[in-house]
Amino acid sequence: MSERSVGLRQRILNLLVAFSLSVCLSIGLSQAMATDLDIAATTEYSWNLPDWTPKPVVPDNNPMTAPKVELGRHLFYEPRLSITGEYSCASCHKQSLAFTDGKKVALGSTDESHARNSMSLANVAYSPVLTWANPLMTSLENQALIPIFGEHPVEMGMVGKEQQMIEWMQNDPEYQRMFEVAFDEEQPVNIANLTKAIASFQRSLVSFKSPYDRYRYQGETTAISAAAKRGERLFNSERMECFHCHSGINFSDSIQHENLAFTETAFHNTGLYNVDGQGSYPPENIGIKEITQESGDMGRFKAPSLRNIALTAPYMHDGSIETLREAIAHYQAGGRTITEGEYAGVGSANPYKSGFVKGFEVTESEIGDLVAFLESLTDEEFITNPNYSDPNLE
Repeated sequence: MSERSVGLRQRILNLLVAFSLSVCLSIGLSQAMATDLDIAATTEYSWNLPDWTPKPVVPDNNPMTAPKVELGRHLFYEPRLSITGEYSCASCHKQSLAFTDGKKVALGSTDESHARNSMSLANVAYSPVLTWANPLMTSLENQALIPIFGEHPVEMGMVGKEQQMIEWMQNDPEYQRMFEVAFDEEQPVNIANLTKAIASFQRSLVSFKSPYDRYRYQGETTAISAAAKRGERLFNSERMECFHCHSGINFSDSIQHENLAFTETAFHNTGLYNVDGQGSYPPENIGIKEITQESGDMGRFKAPSLRNIALTAPYMHDGSIETLREAIAHYQAGGRTITEGEYAGVGSANPYKSGFVKGFEVTESEIGDLVAFLESLTDEEFITNPNYSDPNLE
C-alpha cells in the first residue's frame, strides 16, 4: 500500500503561480496561455516507444511536435542561457550519465553548491511530480523557470535578464527559424515558448530498451544473466520490500501515463538521518515538510526511478551514498547509522521512517545478484541516442 497522500497548501501554490506569472508578464502573458490553435501541431509526434510501453501524459497547451523537441534540444545545450555563458541545462544533466552529473550535489553557473543531487531526466515525462521534494511542482514548463531564473540557489542565474535572452534569440537566425517552425505565432520568440520547447525535449527522453526490458517484455531469455534473474526475484520479494517504492514500468511509485485512470504520487522517509533522535533531518533537506509544514512529512522524498541506476551515482537526495552496495546496506540495516559529526544519529530509529524500510538479512552472494539486476536496467541506446545529444557536437 502507498503512504498517505500529501496535503497541498494553497498559499504555497499561490506563491508558485505568482512566480511563474511574474516572469511571463514581462514578455506577454497572453502567449503563455496559448491554446492549441496557437501552436504548430501539424503532425503527431513519434515517441519511438516499444509496443508494451504506454505514452506519457502531455499537457493540452503544449502538444509534442518534432520541431518543438528539436528546438528544445538546442536550448537544453545552450550555454547562453546562463549568466556566465558557459553553463547549460546539460551541465547538470549529462546524457552519458542518464542525464545526471556524477556529483554529490549540483553546482550552479556561479559555482554555488546546491542542497540536492541532480535527478535523472530519463522518463521524466512519466513522473507526476518533479524534483526531490516539492509536491506542487507538477509541470515541466513551470519547473524550467526555476533553474533559469531562481536565486536560492543560483543555477543559470538569468533573473532580470528576460529581455536580453529574447533579443539574442531573435537576432540569431537559426533560433529565429526554429522558433518560427515550432510555434505558429506572429512573435514566437518568448520565454513561455522557450520553456515549452525545453519541456518538450525533456519529455522526449524515454528509456525502455535495457537488457532487462528485452528479457522481461520481449522474451529474450538470455538478455540478462542468471545472477540478474536471481536479483530480480530478491528485488520483488517481501523480504527485501524494494518493489513497494520502485515498481511498475518506471521503477517508481510516483507514476502517470495514458493508461492510468489516476496519478500515483508518493514520498518516503527511508531513515537516512535521525539527527536529534526525534526524527530530524539536516535543516537544508527536510523533505516535503518544507512545503506542507506537517511534522510527519519530515525527511520524506520522492522515490526516483531505478532505470539506469548504475550510471547515476552518488545516490539519495543529497548524494550521501556513493555506491549501489552502500545503498543496499542502508536498506539492509533498516536505516543508516551515522556515528559521528553534526548529523550523527540512528536512522533505523527515526519515528517518521517508512514502514517498508524494516531491514533484512542478505548474503554477499545475494547482494551481488541484486547489483546485477540493477545493472541490467542500464539502457545503452538511451545514453548514446543522437536525438538526445548536444547538437553543437554534430
